Amino acid sequence: MKRSAVVIALFLLPILWAAGEDVSIEQITRPDFPGAYRHPASITQLDNGDLLVAYYGGSGEYGTDTAVYGTRLKAGQKRWSDPVVLADTPDRAEGNPVVWQAPDGIVWLFYVNRYGDTWSTSRIKAKISKDGAKTWSDSFMFAFELGSMARSQPIVLNDGDYLLPVYYETGHDTEMTGRDSCSYFFRYNPKEKTWKETNRIHSPTGNIQAQVAQISDKHLICYLRRGGNYEPTTTGYLLRAESFDGGWTWTDAKDTEFPNPNSAVDFIKLKNGHLLLVYNDNMNDRTPLRVAISTDNAETFPCQRNICTGNNSFAYPYAIQTRDGKIHIVYTTNQRVDIMHAVFDEEAILKYPVK
Repeated sequence: MKRSAVVIALFLLPILWAAGEDVSIEQITRPDFPGAYRHPASITQLDNGDLLVAYYGGSGEYGTDTAVYGTRLKAGQKRWSDPVVLADTPDRAEGNPVVWQAPDGIVWLFYVNRYGDTWSTSRIKAKISKDGAKTWSDSFMFAFELGSMARSQPIVLNDGDYLLPVYYETGHDTEMTGRDSCSYFFRYNPKEKTWKETNRIHSPTGNIQAQVAQISDKHLICYLRRGGNYEPTTTGYLLRAESFDGGWTWTDAKDTEFPNPNSAVDFIKLKNGHLLLVYNDNMNDRTPLRVAISTDNAETFPCQRNICTGNNSFAYPYAIQTRDGKIHIVYTTNQRVDIMHAVFDEEAILKYPVK
């Protein structure tokens, strides 16, 4: 059998890793397509129960041949579909897709379109689908400012508005972000169909990629990836900012106790009100991948567990809770070649109290 045939044959079978009998992990991308690079991924559950994952791939992070791809796991099935192109701009690089189904059934796809050699030359584009992500609208420019980027999932606020985290990246350097890099939000009123910007969240070394949860009508919390470079450090911490007026204005970001190796995290509110934080418990390397649960509105995170460990990179986690209560996390590993999908119940984390 030819090598390509062997690869395809292997992909037809689910590839599973066990982080423990209560956490299942599978590989959802095939090793031969598209290109040698796949990173990062987002996931949403559609109204019909299907899971949809979007990621970008191609020859490399800065390749102009990259495109946004989608793969679907139909409800009740075990095999993910072959990837299909969701968005592709000729001779320009795509990046950081965020796929999300809103309460009205519209599926949004936000993604980055890069105009120069670094991400600081990016703008945010979008598409929508009104038929469960079977077909898509033409792409349209969502944020015109150079340096505008997306990566984080929207949330629905208590008043019905949507809050989409975005960020402004500066620096024109592939090995660091500028100190003036900052995070902010677009707020959408579904009745008026208008998007409005919040203020920008600043911090001494810059920040990007906020992940937000609503605590009460007025109080929201976000955790943010630190800015700076990738050199070894003993002061690389995850940042936190808060809003006390329903998400319209935000405090500056402050260091937390959680380490951050200049990499993305995720932070979501579960159906029972508990808060889930998934991050790399390391200041310098994207390993291990750790999940923490708070039952007191992010005052403390008394239960924490590593779901991936070892001499590898487990990067850009993106978490959702599906209607059956299961927690799903997608992330990339093996030098941004493979996208993985972890599934577990909250109890799998709660039974690991921090000692």
